[in-house]
Amino acid sequence: MKGRNKAQRNFINGLLFSSPWILGFLAFSVYPLVSSLYYSFTKFNAVTAPRWVGLDNFKDIFADPLVWKSLGNTLFMAFVSMPVNLTVALLLASIVCGKFKGRGFVRTAFFLPSVIPMVAATMVWIWMFDPTYGYINNVLSWFGISGPTWLMDARYTKWALVLMGTWNTGTMMLVCMSALQSVPRSYYESAEIDGAGKIQRFLHITIPCIAHVLVYQAILSLINAFQYFQQAYIIISANAGVKGGSAAGGPENSILMYPLYVFHNAFTYLKMGKATAMAWVLFVLVAILTVIMTKVTKKATEDAGGE
Repeated sequence: MKGRNKAQRNFINGLLFSSPWILGFLAFSVYPLVSSLYYSFTKFNAVTAPRWVGLDNFKDIFADPLVWKSLGNTLFMAFVSMPVNLTVALLLASIVCGKFKGRGFVRTAFFLPSVIPMVAATMVWIWMFDPTYGYINNVLSWFGISGPTWLMDARYTKWALVLMGTWNTGTMMLVCMSALQSVPRSYYESAEIDGAGKIQRFLHITIPCIAHVLVYQAILSLINAFQYFQQAYIIISANAGVKGGSAAGGPENSILMYPLYVFHNAFTYLKMGKATAMAWVLFVLVAILTVIMTKVTKKATEDAGGE
């Protein structure tokens, strides 16, 4: 009986100590989530009360061509930028794992862009992409290449964003570097005795041993790509007055990302019910893609671990 009373007191004390976090979680996470689900079935803005409209918002979403345009742009960033950034991060990690003079400085130099504020970094990239004075086109001109008008031509805008994304792979590089350093040296020594070259060791030892880390980083990158907003918004705002530009989504809406279109619906067009419904569609889509990626890569990761 005394043991039961003590267990009950410990349980109550535990609840009391954790109650600030529980109340905060309920108030700032659960309640907004449930409320947003309700608002997705209503029509409202900042000055009008919600009015139930059922599935009208979702019908409007799937009938809106800009939704599909923004979704296509976001999918491009997710499935093009993600593998590019992962490859760059793995390459940089392989470089900084080597033993050479000044390794600490090189590691710092590669990681430093990750701590630069995104607004400042994006403004620098806007200048670098300038077709007349930009550093990128000036370097291309040294080789007799006439650089494109990166941020003013719909054919190149998304590729400019992909190139800009490689600048911010420092954190991913550190994770890959940690994974590379955890691979046992005995594996490489055995492979060298068997006559395996560097490429063979990388493909058959390094990649299988760090596959679980690469999958994790790929999923995180995919989720971040579906939240791509800040860079596109800054670029569009900076180029709004340029001929051929668009205050909504850049040239021909080529960089109108899905989260950016959600923002415009909520705060520019004051269609907050539709914006909330779009956010839930994005949530479901990201959840489905994450599950698919996890399922598809799980067997490969297990097989790699088994080898």
